[in-house]
Amino acid sequence: MAAITTKQIIEATGGRVISDSGASAHERSFKGVSINSRTISDGEIFFAIRGRRFDGHDFLRDALTKGDGAVIDSSPDDYPEGKVLIFVEDTLRALQDLAHFLRLSRDIPVIAITGSNGKTTTKEMTYAILSKKFKVHKNEGNLNNHIGLPLSLSRLAPDDEAIILELGMSASGEIRRLCEIASPTHGIITNIGSAHIGELGGIEAIRAAKLEILPGLSVIALNADDEFLMKGYETLIRDIGFKGRLVTFSINNDSDVRAENIVASGRGSRFRLRTKEGDSVDIALNVFGFFNVHNALAAASVCLSLGISMEAIKAGLDGYEAYPMRFEIIKTADFTLVNDCYNANPASMKESLRELTRMKDRGRTVVILGDMLELGMFSERAHRDLGRMVYEMEVDVFVAVGMQMSFAADECRSALNSTKAGSSLMICTYENSEEAGRNISGLIKKGDVIIIKGSRGMSMERVVERIKR
Repeated sequence: MAAITTKQIIEATGGRVISDSGASAHERSFKGVSINSRTISDGEIFFAIRGRRFDGHDFLRDALTKGDGAVIDSSPDDYPEGKVLIFVEDTLRALQDLAHFLRLSRDIPVIAITGSNGKTTTKEMTYAILSKKFKVHKNEGNLNNHIGLPLSLSRLAPDDEAIILELGMSASGEIRRLCEIASPTHGIITNIGSAHIGELGGIEAIRAAKLEILPGLSVIALNADDEFLMKGYETLIRDIGFKGRLVTFSINNDSDVRAENIVASGRGSRFRLRTKEGDSVDIALNVFGFFNVHNALAAASVCLSLGISMEAIKAGLDGYEAYPMRFEIIKTADFTLVNDCYNANPASMKESLRELTRMKDRGRTVVILGDMLELGMFSERAHRDLGRMVYEMEVDVFVAVGMQMSFAADECRSALNSTKAGSSLMICTYENSEEAGRNISGLIKKGDVIIIKGSRGMSMERVVERIKR
C-alpha cells in the first residue's frame, strides 16, 4: 500500500486543512484510509462518512485517538493536538474523488466485473490467471459498492500492475458511478438475471443498469449464451456509439472463446477451451457447475485480450479453488453437502438446483432453501416458480426457510396433491435458519446429497454448521 499524503487528499478533493498542526500538516503522509473508528490503525486517516444509520463524525475523537488525521465535513468543537483535519464539502464524495485520483495516477489495466450471478467467482478466476504474469490488486470480500470500491482503490500498492474490481449494484446509475471512480479499461458482464428486480422494477431495467459499464472501455467480454444480454448490447451500442472491442464467450453458441467437450469429474468439470483463431487448451476446473464453466470462460476472455498465454490461463484455472459458500462441495463419510449460502436470486437458485440433479446418484436429494430477498412485488411469484421447479426435480426432502420460501413450499404441496402418481417428497417449513438448524438432524440420512442456499440475510450457513457437527 502506498502512502497517501495530505497534499494528494487536498488536490483530489479540493479540501483544506483546518487543524492547527502548522505548515507540517501539508507534508504529512498516511499509511492508509479507514472509515471505522474501531479498526483504524496508527498512521491511518479517518474519513467520517455519513450513512443512513450512522455518522462517522460521532466517532471522530475515538478515530483520532488511534489514527493520525481525519477528513470531515462538519467542524468539531475540539480535537486532539498534532492531528491533521481536512475539511471537505462531502466526506463520501471526497473518498470517491481520492480513489479516482489514485487510480488515474497509475497507467495500468483495470478490469471491472458485473452481472447478476458469478461476479465474485469470475473475479477470483481472473485474479488466479492474471497473477501468473502481473502483481494484481483486487477488491476483497464485499467491498464492491460506492464505499467499498473507493476503499479498495485507496489500498493500491506502488508495484501493482493490474486491478480487478467487482462492481455491485442495486439501483440504476450505481454501475455508472463506480465506473466514474475506477475508470476501467476492460469489462465483463457475466449474465443478466433477476437479482435486485424489486428495486429496479423489471429485467429490462436490470440489463440497462449492467450495461452502464460500457462507456470508456477498450474491451468488453459478454456471455454469448445470454441472448437477452446480447440483444441489449446490440441495441445500446447503436445509441452510444461504443468504440471498444467486443469479446464473446459461450458454451452453446459460436463465440470468440468457447468451452467444448464438457465432462463432470469427481472434483469439478473438465473441458477444452478453444478460441475462434483455433488455439485450444484442456482445463481441469476444480469447482462444480456449468455456471462455473461460464465464469472460467469470462475470466479467460478478458485475460486473452490482455495478452495472457493459453498456458497461463490453464495454470490459473486448473489451480483455482472454490470460494467459500459458493457451490462449495463438502464430502463426508455420511453425505455430500453443497454449501451455496453466500447469496441467492431466482437465476442462481435454478442453476444450483440443476447442478444438484447432475450430482444425484443413489442417495436421496435434500434441498434446503432460504428466502430470496430484494425481489419486491415479484417475490411471491418467483418463490412459487421455484417451488414448482423443486417438485419437478423429484427431490426427496424440501426444507423451506423463511416467510417467502413458504410460498415455494405451498406451490410444491399443491403440485404434490394434484398429481395422480405417488410421491415420497417430504416438505418442511421453518421461520428462520436457527429453527431449521435445530431440527435438521432428524431429516438427514446417510448417503444424502444436500444443497443449502439462500440470500445472505437469511444466514443459511447456520444450517450448514449444524449438519457438519
